[in-house]
Amino acid sequence: MRTPKAALVGALCAGLSAALTACGGAGEDPDAGTNGVGKLDAAKIQDKATAAARGADAVHLSGSVVSQGSTYKIDMRLKKDGGTGQVATGAGAFELLRVGDELYLKAPAAFWSHGDGGGAVGGKLEKKYVKVPANDPSYQQFKGFTDKNVLLDGLLVLHGKLTRGDHGTVAGVRTIRVTGGDKGSGGTLDVSLTGTPYPVRVQRAGGAGQLELGDWGKDFALSVPDKSATVDYGKNIPTGADPSAGNGPSAGKDPSAGKS
Repeated sequence: MRTPKAALVGALCAGLSAALTACGGAGEDPDAGTNGVGKLDAAKIQDKATAAARGADAVHLSGSVVSQGSTYKIDMRLKKDGGTGQVATGAGAFELLRVGDELYLKAPAAFWSHGDGGGAVGGKLEKKYVKVPANDPSYQQFKGFTDKNVLLDGLLVLHGKLTRGDHGTVAGVRTIRVTGGDKGSGGTLDVSLTGTPYPVRVQRAGGAGQLELGDWGKDFALSVPDKSATVDYGKNIPTGADPSAGNGPSAGKDPSAGKS
């Protein structure tokens, strides 16, 4: 017959054993039950993540990007034929909507009142979708925030020697980390170990922002706004929306470009 003391010791040992197993006991394979990319070298992990990102039909991207000394907080849903969401800077926030080649900008009155726009223009354009003409200097700059492949190609680049880092989790998703440069100075990329090896978080080199990526392949509605809510200025939009004045990315610069 077991004594009460022996029974207690046995229960404690059983509980401890279960706890160690649940937490990943010594010798347990951290890649067990995963898609296997955690066993690859760093360069191959990055290649698979980049290929998965480019092949996905859609993505939700949110976080911050530092470019040309300005910080942009972005929350965008992107797919192959356009995107929609919000970009915020020190000068305020604005919404972007692109369907194919048609690009629209929606912003508060203060955004339009900057510079030569004047308060009168701002009042008229508030809560309206202003169509950005393809030949307007700001078109390519604003479009960069809505172009899935252009934005991701810039964001997913790591600099320096690549190293396979630790296993971890991001928003509950098991991940493997790839780091660039010395101790991640060239950026870090966390890649999903579940299903398709999508990138789920990127920390950009030089402290130039961090973004999380999710809803890979999840479709969303994207349509041109009703004409009653749209303003079309023709060749140019009001000068108050000049991105080079501080309301958007610097002229001629990719919004995903590195900090300078």
